[in-house]
Amino acid sequence: MLVVIGVIGVLTAMAVPVSMRMVQKGRSTACLGNLRQLGVALNLYLGEHNQVMPVLAAGRSQKSEQLDVIDTKLREYAPDERIFCCPADAGKIAETTGTSYHWNSALNGQSILSLNFLNNTTPTTIPVLADKEGFHTHCKSKVNILTADGRISQGLNFTTTR
Repeated sequence: MLVVIGVIGVLTAMAVPVSMRMVQKGRSTACLGNLRQLGVALNLYLGEHNQVMPVLAAGRSQKSEQLDVIDTKLREYAPDERIFCCPADAGKIAETTGTSYHWNSALNGQSILSLNFLNNTTPTTIPVLADKEGFHTHCKSKVNILTADGRISQGLNFTTTR
């Protein structure tokens, strides 16, 4: 009986970390889906505004602040308000600030056809949106990113998916 209990204990000790990693990867994948949908919402916005990026604050500290941010400006283009919240946002930053994602305000008012970020003009390496914090502990950089060409990536290595 003790041997059976010991084996069950060992199996449990091995299964818990694996299952936690799977949960984290699932949340990260859902976050990538949110960023993809926010990229679509941004493209809809760009289509109605002559391909010019919106002028937005990078974020806000409280929902009550009257600032143009992604969750207010892109709300009409977003199919579901839940896409503004990363599933891995355990600190509930989105509940306080309105979104889990940070806008690259250096792109404000720029034409999508001639973006420039720190003298970088390559859309595949210009970040547009990213997690506000390192929510994804299983990734090396812990953040997911949407780049100017609509690609999403886990971390800053720009190994992207289309």
